[in-house]
Amino acid sequence: MSDGNTQVIEEFRANQGRVGGPFEGAPMVLVHHTGRRSGAERVTPLVYLPGDDASVLYIFASKGGAPTNPDWYRNLIETGTTTIEVGAETYQVSVEEVTGAERDRLFAGQVARMPGFGGYAEKTAGIRVIPVLRLTRS
Repeated sequence: MSDGNTQVIEEFRANQGRVGGPFEGAPMVLVHHTGRRSGAERVTPLVYLPGDDASVLYIFASKGGAPTNPDWYRNLIETGTTTIEVGAETYQVSVEEVTGAERDRLFAGQVARMPGFGGYAEKTAGIRVIPVLRLTRS
């Protein structure tokens, strides 16, 4: 895990899900996942989009606009379930990829809230479509 992620995770846990810096005010989630090849337990801090139902949230495999999907995306797709931390709560969720018009609508909603995601999409245009994952509380 990068030092930057470690600092964000520590700040998240110390402040019941709130962090400062470039993520100040953004809804944050800590996503637990197991490496497909290594078997190592990992935690990745991500910005999320709240669902219409309080039991659902959406995460975006943007990887800062890199040409490949992040490893955590493949790890979650392979397992189909995981544990997340939101605020002071930790709970299990099912993982489902959202595609088509629903994916496009959700991604546009995220861009409206956080315009940087539009820049990520510009960087990946013609290379990959940024995946959107629905996490539903079990």
